[in-house]
Amino acid sequence: MLPTVDHHIRKFPLTSISFLSPYTGLIISVVLLVFFLIKFYVLELFLLQKLYGARYTDLDEVNRRGFVNHHIAGATKFVILVIAVYPFGNVAFGTAGFHTPFVGSRVTMGDMLIISAQMLIGMFLFELIYRTKISPVSMVHHMASILIGQAAVTISISRNEDSSIEFLMCTVWGAFDIISEFLPHLTIILYRVYPNSHHFLMTIFRAACITTLVGTISETIVVMFLFGQLWSRWKLSTGRGFSTGCGKNQERIIRDQQDIEKSTGEENAGLEAISSNDTDDQR
Repeated sequence: MLPTVDHHIRKFPLTSISFLSPYTGLIISVVLLVFFLIKFYVLELFLLQKLYGARYTDLDEVNRRGFVNHHIAGATKFVILVIAVYPFGNVAFGTAGFHTPFVGSRVTMGDMLIISAQMLIGMFLFELIYRTKISPVSMVHHMASILIGQAAVTISISRNEDSSIEFLMCTVWGAFDIISEFLPHLTIILYRVYPNSHHFLMTIFRAACITTLVGTISETIVVMFLFGQLWSRWKLSTGRGFSTGCGKNQERIIRDQQDIEKSTGEENAGLEAISSNDTDDQR
């Protein structure tokens, strides 16, 4: 398995991701509209009140918004997991590429991954906008995820040499994020529904802590492994070009200084020889 994965990663083709890449703004707009319609006409209008009764209606505004958001985030991650597990597994750890047909259809693996990525980014945007209280860690996480994910898609439009492997790395990170962060959404929902079931809550919170910790460690290991396998293929044009240019400039300065010191030393040696000869002649 590992030799196959290693070969696939090292030889992963540098291609465009999907013909949908230029339309990610439209996709995110549709995702946000769907979230609004579900929130306004389904969750808040009747479904949550019907499912939880006073447990939901008695929540204050801050907790109510958080409660609704955890339902949307959890459901979205579950949908992404269902539709993206096959293309992700085949592209990241199998033998498929972004333009490989999805189960024999005209839709490609890259199309499915682009849509899944925009759903996840749209979910982060919705949470930043909708929730009235969010932790600084979550805020930074969501903002960075949005910028990195969209940047990976954007550079693919101009056929940047790093774009395909950059997006591949993003899909690996996103997969671990979806899996490890799914249980915390469920635990918060259960915490609001069963606030007095302390032993039950202790068990699920402990499980959420363990899964999140293991997921974070596993994510770091896998991403660093893939980054190492792809090291020779990263162009890193800005950083490498700047560093290389500065390094060569310093080498040139050092070489010029050495040449000056060498020529100065030769001149001094010549003057000393002339001075010595003049002294001998005078004697």
